Amino acid sequence: MEENKQAFHSGFVAIVGRPNVGKSTFLNYVVGQKVAIMSDVPQTTRNKIQGIYTTDREQIVFIDTPGIHKAHNKLGDFMVQSAISSLNEVDAVMFMVNADQKRGAGDNYIIERLKKIKNRPIYLVINKIDLVHPDELLPIVDSYRDALDWTEVFPISALQGNNINELLATLSKQMPEGPQYYPSDQVTDHPERFVVSELIREKVLQLTRQEVPHSVAVVIESMKPGKDDLVDISATIIVDRPTQKGIIIGKGGRMLKEIGSRARVDIEHLLGSRVYLELWVKVSEGWRDKQGILQSFGYKKDEY
Repeated sequence: MEENKQAFHSGFVAIVGRPNVGKSTFLNYVVGQKVAIMSDVPQTTRNKIQGIYTTDREQIVFIDTPGIHKAHNKLGDFMVQSAISSLNEVDAVMFMVNADQKRGAGDNYIIERLKKIKNRPIYLVINKIDLVHPDELLPIVDSYRDALDWTEVFPISALQGNNINELLATLSKQMPEGPQYYPSDQVTDHPERFVVSELIREKVLQLTRQEVPHSVAVVIESMKPGKDDLVDISATIIVDRPTQKGIIIGKGGRMLKEIGSRARVDIEHLLGSRVYLELWVKVSEGWRDKQGILQSFGYKKDEY
């Protein structure tokens, strides 16, 4: 007689929330390596980055959406539409908020859109609990309790891992029976070129801080095997003002060299190979409002 085998469960979970609530930090913690860039500059995540969590019993594919916010240009429109569209493609939704920030207009904007979702569990996830005193937590939960009929509320710290295993266990129970969509060792469905470009962009944002806001894109010009088992990568950093170009290059090219040095470490870890990285900086004024340029940088309408 054939032995009963436990059914495999799989599904998709969208992570939504205001910019800079820790969605990327959560995703990277869950999959165990960096697939989404982390920066304290809001709106750093532009594309739907999928992180894949797999055990011998289930597979959860997380969609880390761009933060939903009031758009001010075509790039902003793309980011908001990308986030909202993902809610119709998933088995569950995580609405993530900051424990150290009061509920605001941005949260209410998203909650109104969540109310339109039918027959899907919606979890309120209060992140960054490591930044508040335990006594402050209950009033924060209470401020959201009546906003929506939440399936469950989870206070977590994506940075420290607090309560994330409990959240994953609950999400797993919500996943329907289904196939294993991706191999067990795959943690993202994005091609390596995309992740490499995001790692470079992360270093630009981290090192230049407020001097160069999120109006920066990175295009991988070439990525191929080189001499001595090196991977040769050539990439162009796109900014929309000449002053930003000067900041990124830095005095005597020092800033660009530091960006390249830090990015190379992460890229080598990703590829499992030594890397030769060559960076260029190009000004394309107003690129965020030019549809053709947006598409050439990978922000395509057919993706949302």
